[in-house]
Amino acid sequence: MKEKENQMDKTVVYQGVEGAYSHLASSQIFPNSKLIASDSFLESMQMVENGQADFGVIPIENSSAGRVEEIHRLIPKMQLNIIQEYFHPIKHALLAIKGFKKEDLKTVSSHPQALAQCANNIKKFNLEAISEFDTAGSAMKLEKTNDKTHAVIASTLAANIYNLEIVEEKFFDYVGNVTRFIILSKKADFPAYDTSKSYITSLIFSVRNIPAALYKALGGFATNGIDLIKIESYSGIGSMYSTQFHVDLYGHIDEKRLQLALDELKFFVEELKIIGVYERHEYRDQMCELS
Repeated sequence: MKEKENQMDKTVVYQGVEGAYSHLASSQIFPNSKLIASDSFLESMQMVENGQADFGVIPIENSSAGRVEEIHRLIPKMQLNIIQEYFHPIKHALLAIKGFKKEDLKTVSSHPQALAQCANNIKKFNLEAISEFDTAGSAMKLEKTNDKTHAVIASTLAANIYNLEIVEEKFFDYVGNVTRFIILSKKADFPAYDTSKSYITSLIFSVRNIPAALYKALGGFATNGIDLIKIESYSGIGSMYSTQFHVDLYGHIDEKRLQLALDELKFFVEELKIIGVYERHEYRDQMCELS
């Protein structure tokens, strides 16, 4: 995406309520844009597809919890393009009603993934965990119920928005919890190839019904020196026997070696769709340095 492209007249949609991690990520990526909350990932993506929003900020995978399976099912059904990736650190805090007493806290609620990522601390506080739809939504609900025996796990921003007190600012069990977000657009805004930069290409394909089709399909990437970042498989639309694959790889479609790999791939697939070409996020370099 063109850097800081006139954001004042842009509309960005995210799933959740104010204070959710998707809201935090959206405000970091688009600090000058109008942000709109939606009830579901599907609604967010449909709003971008039908022009109600310019961009959608969607979580696709988490370093602790893995992929967001629903997103991989929705992307092939939508006419949308990935134009950017963003890595956002997830820092859970324990929140309660102002004036609470720690010894009175009995229960805690949040999204199931957040509960899992704070399991050790929940046990240490001797709290009963209750699953809710999302983190910030739990905070909003607590503000309304005003229950001083109940706590929630959410961001510190949610504490400010919903007038809650921070019991523990660093309530997560492990550091380094990061969610990868993708930015979706109706327009395919592929950046011009610059040899000084690193790129990611995302694509979806379904293999032909021939022996060792996937092995043969991936062979072109190996022979042309293309590094695959990840490959996800799931059943194709309308059939249990048709498998689709979502692949992220390092490279730009204007690179000769990737063009050769894609030419070879086409011999073994029934359908191929490029769903994104975008710059590699700097966080990936930090991960490489730590490994």
